[in-house]
Amino acid sequence: MAFSSSLFLVYFLPAFLIPLFLLDRKFKNYWILISSLVFYAWGAPTFIFVVLGSVLVDFYLLRRMSSREGEARRMLFWLSLLLNLGLLLYFKYMNFFIEQLDILFGHFGANPSPWVKVMLPLGISFITFQKLAYTFDVYKRQFTPFEKLEHYAMYILMFPQLLSGPIVRPAQIALQITDRRANESMDDRLTGFFRFAIGLAKKVLIADVLGEQVNVIFAMNSLQLSSALAWIGAIAYTFQIYFDFSGYTDMAIGIARMMGFRLPENFNSPYVSGSITEFWKRWHITLGSWFRDYVFLPLAYATSRKLPKERYLGIRADKVIYLIATSVTFMLCGFWHGAAWTFIFWGAYQGVFLIFDRLFLLKYFKKAGRAASVAVTFFITVFGWVLFRSESLESFRFYIRRMFAFKGGDNELWLNPKFWTILCIAAVFSFIGYNKSVESWQNRIYDKPGNGIIIGFSLLAMLLFLLSLSAITATGFSPFIYFRF
Repeated sequence: MAFSSSLFLVYFLPAFLIPLFLLDRKFKNYWILISSLVFYAWGAPTFIFVVLGSVLVDFYLLRRMSSREGEARRMLFWLSLLLNLGLLLYFKYMNFFIEQLDILFGHFGANPSPWVKVMLPLGISFITFQKLAYTFDVYKRQFTPFEKLEHYAMYILMFPQLLSGPIVRPAQIALQITDRRANESMDDRLTGFFRFAIGLAKKVLIADVLGEQVNVIFAMNSLQLSSALAWIGAIAYTFQIYFDFSGYTDMAIGIARMMGFRLPENFNSPYVSGSITEFWKRWHITLGSWFRDYVFLPLAYATSRKLPKERYLGIRADKVIYLIATSVTFMLCGFWHGAAWTFIFWGAYQGVFLIFDRLFLLKYFKKAGRAASVAVTFFITVFGWVLFRSESLESFRFYIRRMFAFKGGDNELWLNPKFWTILCIAAVFSFIGYNKSVESWQNRIYDKPGNGIIIGFSLLAMLLFLLSLSAITATGFSPFIYFRF
């Protein structure tokens, strides 16, 4: 059930919020949990039992682990880790592994294996990462496990962030699960609705309009695709994926705000970044911090213990450690996004530019100035998104060649005025954060807006909601890009 569908907007959301606002406080959590189970089961009726089973096992396993020491504690930690990673590897990556083995053995004349493909459950990547965050934090004694099963189930299954994040750490939400009175005012509900409407408009009025033409452009053959059109498609997709994913995040944060929860921010004008290092502090913030805390830092620490020398091949040890930890972290980050070589190479691509930043690029960017560094970083990002969007490495090579062939096509696609208008609007709102005062104003509006601002933005939110609903009714809805992951 997508947030941008008529079913959700017209039926599910009102049917969920009205009872939530009317229920006594002691029943609200149960209503949220029941509604979240219905929401997930609507899209994955079979897998809901797997999720519930893993939640039940994890809850008691980690409570037991928290009271143990030494070897018993480590054994229970690894058991929880293997359980969650095992589910992720099976459901998300088993098809990929079997396909690669078939290709390998096919070179020796073997027949393809009689493997029945596994369906990818909705949101498994985000569910697994939240469960792993809980496992790590409880093991490291940074978080005391939940006392009640329903509280842990809410942390994992609460529907606003269930399918595509933000990835929430247990300490960020634990107190809100037990007591949300500070966040349940009418101002919070109106601010949440405004944030939801902004996200819905991002998705329906911008991302979907761009995506319609992006799909056509990326499907063209060499005779149709001119270099100019290839560049337009690449830039349009760069804006599409941002407004699609940040739109989902805004909707998730907005619904949670109406419920009385404050979820962490996930985007902060990423295309005004002056380096790829800065980009990953602004793009998918909760994923970046997850990989930093649970992969990069432990890996860097473990590597530093095995590199006692000050220099290796003339490079300082700290840079070698950074190179190793960054390479592994972003290869895993790419693979997390999808079971395909394009995602693995996309992760490697991001890691290479992070390493270049550390070695020399940041110095050059500082000398070049803010505007030049933002422009260069944007085009580095565009090429990365072409790789991310491509269905195979071969299609990526074809598309990049067309971008730099500087040739026309036999059948130019005449893009309609609506596309050009939305593309310009997307560009304006993507780069408006270049002005730091806009960023601070936005944060102030989302955090504690005044009464006058709330009334005005509530009217704007209603207008955006009605426009978006009209567009969905007229054209149907398209899934969020990150639902694939």
